[in-house]
Amino acid sequence: MRQVNHRGFHRPPTDRRSYSSVAFRLFVILPVVVAGLAVGVFAIFASQSTAAPRTTQAANPAAAANPNPNCSLVVPANPLTATGLSTPYQLSATDPAGGPCNEGNPNQSAFVEASIIDPATGAVSVYRPLVTDKGTPAAAAPVVPTLPANAVVGIWFGFNGTTLTLQNANGSLNQGNCVNGSRGSLFGQFAYCNAPAFFTAANKAIGAGQLKVPALGTAKDGSPCPTTRDFGLVDQDQSDNVVTTYLLLGNGQVAQNNAANTAALAGSNPIVNGSDNLLLDAFVDPALGCTPFTAPDLTNNGQPVGSLALDELMAAADQQAPIALVPTNDPMTLNNNNPSRTKTNLYRAGVDQQQVAAADTPTAYCQNLVKVGQQRTQLDKTLTMNGASPSPAMANSLFTFLANRLSQSFTNLGCMNLLHMNNPVTVQLDGAGVAIGATFAAATGPVGACGPTAPTTTAPAAPTTTAAAGPTSGPTATGAPSGTPTGTAMPTATATGGMAPLTSGAPATTMTAPASTTTTCTTTTPPATTTPAQNNGGAPDNGDMNAAHHAHHWPTKY
Repeated sequence: MRQVNHRGFHRPPTDRRSYSSVAFRLFVILPVVVAGLAVGVFAIFASQSTAAPRTTQAANPAAAANPNPNCSLVVPANPLTATGLSTPYQLSATDPAGGPCNEGNPNQSAFVEASIIDPATGAVSVYRPLVTDKGTPAAAAPVVPTLPANAVVGIWFGFNGTTLTLQNANGSLNQGNCVNGSRGSLFGQFAYCNAPAFFTAANKAIGAGQLKVPALGTAKDGSPCPTTRDFGLVDQDQSDNVVTTYLLLGNGQVAQNNAANTAALAGSNPIVNGSDNLLLDAFVDPALGCTPFTAPDLTNNGQPVGSLALDELMAAADQQAPIALVPTNDPMTLNNNNPSRTKTNLYRAGVDQQQVAAADTPTAYCQNLVKVGQQRTQLDKTLTMNGASPSPAMANSLFTFLANRLSQSFTNLGCMNLLHMNNPVTVQLDGAGVAIGATFAAATGPVGACGPTAPTTTAPAAPTTTAAAGPTSGPTATGAPSGTPTGTAMPTATATGGMAPLTSGAPATTMTAPASTTTTCTTTTPPATTTPAQNNGGAPDNGDMNAAHHAHHWPTKY
């Protein structure tokens, strides 16, 4: 979910320049949190701070105006233990020449989220490890969690910048089974440690009847509630980033966001990670009368919270066809701007999704997105028109936010080239470039003929790592598929979601689409190749997702 921040929200392009992925995310989440927390939109953060977030300025004004988009995060030793979880992760610039990285800068904030399962009982819980600037102490000592015996811990990362690099500390990347991307090509804003093991344990508990995934339920529109695998909700880079929030002090120090710290740290404000999960849990679900899957937060006295892992478990259990799985044209799974089956499979392993199959083509993904995405967005208009916009600076309601996001996802995934049609979503902008309305062209083309399962609703691995930028390289894993699909052409200019900026003060504008088009469904099986290496940290490959990914996020991403 990213957009200028590649996080879920996209602005309609008005010229050929592109927004930065980082900017997109922050633009979206921060203004929203200010308004959303105030009106209780973030009920999922119960008992945590409800003050509007604020950010600190970098010491260098130039750095503050043009923040370094690429940061590194030192993973503490033994990250899967209670001690490792409660040891702050340390943020710094991957390349200091590009300027500093500060957790208090909303364009550079990194977030860590752990989900934990007791293999004996199937009980799940959540913990929010803290991130601080390297060399800066936490504003309050992190809570040391009490873990069950033989606990299986999975850790996921979110980032408001472009590329987050995991760095080793005394063997931590190997100890945590951390995955930062494939060899020489990082995911970008996403990474994980021990995620496959967590999902294996969780699925075993589900099969044994120990872990009960809540029923998805029916939304106010009469359709099943959406999930992170619903084509009615996904964007160009689904299943990315986390729900974690922190507390920020005016001096730049950070603390875990819990009731105790909120009471003790006067003047602290929450900072958040723009993500698909936050969009679903805090905006879409409330608007549609749905409830996310939650578990006790060990950071905050057991208060119920959601997480990326819980959202994916719910999606895996309840999402009906067509099911959206991370595609090979996702900006974060590209390798040198080309679709990579290997990298896509590594990403999928971190969110409990099956490996790429022959039917999982970019064309099929786009066709389902065009049909189901339009249907659900239109169906829910009466509900989302009154929903809070995740970014008032980008859209005036949840409806226009989602419609704009859908339009930009269609562009950033190269769907127009793949389906030989213009963008089917017409977005109306006011003079300030804020989305104030949207209309849709009838979905056309043999959508039902492609994909793992045809849409039926009418409405709706581990490779060998390379040397990390830190002291040592990441771990070695096996079983990751490899290969680069070549059956579908990908646009080269906006590999990660190139989103063109709007001109401030421009007259009201519309993006138009043809009333009908014809498209042919083609499916190409990605070629098999040797098993590639996985990157558990190291120098980022800025040629992959950066350009496109940076153009599709917060300051606009969700």
